[in-house]
Amino acid sequence: MKGSSPFAWMVNGTATALSCVPECGMTDLVEATAKELDRGARLCAWFGVAEGPKTRVVAVLAYDADGVLGVAWSSPFRGAYPCLTVRHPQAHLFERELWEQFGVEPAGHPWLKSVRRMGPGAPLQGTFFQVEGAEVHEVGVGPVHAGIIEPGHFRFQCFGEEVLHLEIALGYQYRGVEEAQVGGPHGRTLWQMETVAGDTTVGHATAYAMVREALSGVEAPLRAQWLRAVALELERLANHTGDLGALAGDVAFLPTAAACGRLRGEFLNLTALICGNRFGRGLVRPGGCRWDLEPERSAALRKKLAGVLEEVAEVVGWLWEANSVRARFQGTGRLELTQARSLGLVGVAARASGLVRDVRFDHPAGWYRFAQLPVAVWPDGDVYGRAKIRDLEIQRSGALLLQQLEAGPEGELKTEVGPPGPDAVAVALVEGWRGEICHVAVTGPDGRFRRYKIVDPSFHNWTGLAMAMRGQAISDFPLCNKSFNLSYCGFDL
Repeated sequence: MKGSSPFAWMVNGTATALSCVPECGMTDLVEATAKELDRGARLCAWFGVAEGPKTRVVAVLAYDADGVLGVAWSSPFRGAYPCLTVRHPQAHLFERELWEQFGVEPAGHPWLKSVRRMGPGAPLQGTFFQVEGAEVHEVGVGPVHAGIIEPGHFRFQCFGEEVLHLEIALGYQYRGVEEAQVGGPHGRTLWQMETVAGDTTVGHATAYAMVREALSGVEAPLRAQWLRAVALELERLANHTGDLGALAGDVAFLPTAAACGRLRGEFLNLTALICGNRFGRGLVRPGGCRWDLEPERSAALRKKLAGVLEEVAEVVGWLWEANSVRARFQGTGRLELTQARSLGLVGVAARASGLVRDVRFDHPAGWYRFAQLPVAVWPDGDVYGRAKIRDLEIQRSGALLLQQLEAGPEGELKTEVGPPGPDAVAVALVEGWRGEICHVAVTGPDGRFRRYKIVDPSFHNWTGLAMAMRGQAISDFPLCNKSFNLSYCGFDL
């Protein structure tokens, strides 16, 4: 981080006046962003804000080593601008999305194509990158799949059984969540945030609540921050346990597969013990939480949690003892550290490739300012590493919860949240169970949302899955896909 950088400095979960955000020409913004990324920053968000027939581009960077965020935006423009992707591949989906939504073209983008839906002058959705050569063939999978899962299309270029290239086409669940927030917040906003990705209800609701609180100049009471952290870690435990069971099922290791399905339900039931909903809906509100956890239920939850964690440790341990599991996991779907950094991966996928990257550690907000836990990292970047990260995080999140449930802070559960401040920008990062969730709100003179940007961790990580499949047998795809377990609806919005 350099003091002379043309970015406004912020910390996670805060807001600043738009008048304090540096404005520059689009070419200068691209150049400044590229230089900051060269120095070790990473791209959290890159999106457009309409201004009449023109567009402003907002850049949000994270400086993980310093624990700060940088925000800048361009002056209004239209037409083309110098492509950032050719220098930093982590920008490629952001620039495609910007072109799709606002028609501003990143000149020189290596594969300019719609991200979710048809844009003006876009290639047809059925236009895919092709590899030519003798014995090269193409395999299409989805959007309708054999399992009961979300829709997505995967187009493989193969030489025999070896995958040369995978292109992933999504957008089948596009709902217009971001567009619906313009002019908000309104009565439906919170419910829409809770369903951005249904398995990450607490994560997205917490990010939205942090944005609203920052724009209103209030902070949630400590007890509410504590309860949000408890719910976030329970969400992590449930999904990591379910993923390990699904990975076991993909290699036909039925003991762990069967047990983890049940144990995932036990963690969901613990969330229901707090708020009455297994996915945490209705718990988080701007200004605090809707439901409390009195000492009797807290003690019951802690006792039940300890028992479930013991069971999980036993059944997951069977995975690591089985030679057949290790043979399928180790070396499959490898993603190197340099690739993970270049693509801007977050969460489990990043840490499994050796990146020490975790919002709870790098940009702690809420209760994580007072209760930190070590970052789980694995060096190999394969299916085994992604599974192992989940196991380590179950252990560490479980230990944190057992400690926190002994005695939470006293005090109020919620505070009054006023209307958002005018002409401001707020940024909130939350470490969801998949990785970094980023919410950015830009308000107008009336305090209503001019733009609300959501970046689910899957937006960063789908390209990682495509890269991990290069050189793999096509039969390894279900296992690699499950080891990432990315959200289709969180990407599609």
